[in-house]
Amino acid sequence: MYLPNTFNFNQIDQALFSTGTATRLLLATVLGGVVGLERASRRKSSGLRTNMLICLGAAFFTMLSVVLAGEGNPNKGQVASNIVQGIGFLGAGIILHTGSRVLGLTSAATVWVVASIGMACGVGLYLPAILATVIVFVSLHFIGSLETRLDWQPYPLVYEVRGTDLNQMYIAILSVLDRAELRLSILERDSIASLERIVFIINATHRKHQSLLAELKASAATDQVVALRDIEEE
Repeated sequence: MYLPNTFNFNQIDQALFSTGTATRLLLATVLGGVVGLERASRRKSSGLRTNMLICLGAAFFTMLSVVLAGEGNPNKGQVASNIVQGIGFLGAGIILHTGSRVLGLTSAATVWVVASIGMACGVGLYLPAILATVIVFVSLHFIGSLETRLDWQPYPLVYEVRGTDLNQMYIAILSVLDRAELRLSILERDSIASLERIVFIINATHRKHQSLLAELKASAATDQVVALRDIEEE
């Protein structure tokens, strides 16, 4: 097979397997893993392995871009520039549209930022990459909790209401939601022996969720009310 003279395997070997290369690739893997651990702890689809591989791949493509361009080519970022487009397609695949809800925006943004951290590692900007990782981790782990405590950010909860009288359960649920000015959208309804079960999702702030739970549990028409965090909202 014919190869152009400019494609020198010895030069590529020397560039790719130097000590600096190992440091950049390993650091990218570690920093991507730090963000991935946070995502995995929240049971997100883009977890540990995904973020590690994205960060590593971005770093490696950035390094290859310089090597493949050659000494005399001023456009050494040609390959690296396509990373942003590729990550854009990947992020778009994470975002889901279900009815009036948009899911996965935070995960998509995380993937985008992780790729930039990998690119920083690929060009040897270690301190900026580490600083960016710390900022991302704090934003994901602490800012979300702060928004919830300050009652700033609404979030979805999956409500499961159980009882024996289906009609009375519907009346109780609708009354509670009407007072809160919220709309009921049934996800699932089934019967188990004499037990009726209604499942629906409500997007509200922390205080409103607490109020809804208290009212539903206090209703005589409900035997049990369970609310679980919708893990796909970010």
